[in-house]
Amino acid sequence: MDFVTLISLILSFVALILAFVLDGGVLHALLEPTAALIVFGGTFGAIGISFASSDLVKVPKLLMLAFRKKKQSRAELLTYFDSISTMVRKEGLLSLEGKMNEDKNMDPFLVSGLQMVVDGIDIDEVKETLENRIMNMQQRHAKGIGIFEAAGGYAPTMGVLGTVMGLVHVLSDLSNPDELGGKIAIAFIATMYGVGSANLIWLPIASKLKELDADETITKYMMLDGITMIQRGSNPRLIAERLEGYIDYENAKEARGE
Repeated sequence: MDFVTLISLILSFVALILAFVLDGGVLHALLEPTAALIVFGGTFGAIGISFASSDLVKVPKLLMLAFRKKKQSRAELLTYFDSISTMVRKEGLLSLEGKMNEDKNMDPFLVSGLQMVVDGIDIDEVKETLENRIMNMQQRHAKGIGIFEAAGGYAPTMGVLGTVMGLVHVLSDLSNPDELGGKIAIAFIATMYGVGSANLIWLPIASKLKELDADETITKYMMLDGITMIQRGSNPRLIAERLEGYIDYENAKEARGE
């Protein structure tokens, strides 16, 4: 679990609610089921129209990813490539097969690439196949990110729509002027739900998924470079120098044991 993301989300809601209460507001005034129904029901409905069902069923998994630490350590990956490149230098490419069988938790992308090398597939074919997989991964991620970005766009509009509906209801009955202020305030709760959910939930989650996508893409290209350099028979030191470019200086030093 990525506790920083979870705590940040909770903190943002607590800060807004606390500010509202300190300003003299009443907590239960923020709870309006009809406004929530309009904003969240309308947003989910618009999302359902905008995206294919095959993409929508992945939303729960995407939410879990946003709140879960899943970054692969590129420093550890550097150490792994340093190990296998030295082994290949001494024992040949076929020694990779035994190494892959030792680690059952290895990234499938890495396993696939190394297996193609062991099978003797042409280096251009290996590179093209892995690049296509990276491209497909990015397209898959973009669809998920797009769902949350779309929700961030629809929610404020649904909030405004809910407020307009509330005001229509208020203005249709002006028989009791003393209650107008409270009714108008309730009508604007929908706008608050729309803007709040967009900027505290949907758009931040989209940004987090973008960050995870960028990080995974860099990691995959690091694997691609390592795999193709091993296949070319590059010097282990040269491979390490090349792959260090994918990680920051401190992590590179740690991977080298400095």
